[in-house]
Amino acid sequence: MDETLARDLCWGAEEIAREIGRPRSATFHMLSTGQLPAKKVGGRWCASRSKLRSLFLGDDHQAS
Repeated sequence: MDETLARDLCWGAEEIAREIGRPRSATFHMLSTGQLPAKKVGGRWCASRSKLRSLFLGDDHQAS
């Protein structure tokens, strides 16, 4: 796997919650209702940090 891609991925609801600054329970609800750009891979939630940032900061935000 590309190293840049590997650094961009958040694995699990807890890590995603830390990334977006929300409680795990609220994050899990947003994940399970499709409010966050994530999907389940092997039974575990996976999301792109850059897509999460774009969602909350707007499309014109550039990932660092």
